[in-house]
Amino acid sequence: MPTSFSLEKGRKAINSPPTCRLRNKFFGPHAGALYGKYDLLSDLKPYKVRPASNELPYKFETGTQNHEGIAGVLGALEYLEWLGRQFGAEHASAWKEAGFTGRKLELKKGMSAMQAYESELSRALIKIVESVPGTHIYGVTDMDRLDERVPTVSFTLEGKDPEQLADAIGKENIYVWNGHNYALAIVERLGLLEAGGMVRVGPVHYNTVDELEKFGEVLKKVAK
Repeated sequence: MPTSFSLEKGRKAINSPPTCRLRNKFFGPHAGALYGKYDLLSDLKPYKVRPASNELPYKFETGTQNHEGIAGVLGALEYLEWLGRQFGAEHASAWKEAGFTGRKLELKKGMSAMQAYESELSRALIKIVESVPGTHIYGVTDMDRLDERVPTVSFTLEGKDPEQLADAIGKENIYVWNGHNYALAIVERLGLLEAGGMVRVGPVHYNTVDELEKFGEVLKKVAK
C-alpha cells in the first residue's frame, strides 16, 4: 500500500514575487516551474550560458527542454480536472459564484473534493494511531480542527526506534517514512533528533479507510 503526502493547494497571491515550485507536489513528475509577473521576470537576470536567448521564457530555459516532464505536468493537471468533474459537483456552485470557469473551475472542484475526503482520512488515521498504547502524535489532533491539517500523521511509539518501527511496518507491505523528513529544526526543538525522529504515514485521496484500518492492525502487531 503506497502512501504519499505532498499536495500543493495552489497560490492565491497573483501580485507576488517570482515563485519556484515543483510539480511533484500535485502528483506530477519532478519538473520545476518558475511563475511570476512578466515585467518582473523580464528584469530578472538569469544565470545562463552566453548562447542562450536573453528573452522570456527562453533565458530561463537553457538547452533541451524536459519534454517528458512537461507532458507529465499536463497529465497531472488533466487528472486533477478529471477529479473535479467526477467528484466535485457539490463544490461547483461556490466556486462559480467566486468567478471561476473552465479549467480553473474544475481544478478548484477537484481540490475541494480531495480536501473533503482527506479530512475523513485524517479523522480515521488519528483515531487509529491514538488507539495504540504508547503512541504520541505531533500535530493537530482536535477533530474540530481537521481543516487545519492534511492526513499526514507523524508519531512516536514509546520504547520503539522510529527506523526499526518503519522497517517492521514496511515488511508488512505498508510504506511509511521515518526520521526528520527534512523538518530538521522542528525535530530538534521537539528533542527527538537523537532518538531517531518520528514515523510518518501520509495517505492521500487515492487511499481508503480500509487501508488505514489495515495499517492500524499492523501497527498494533509491531508495537508488541
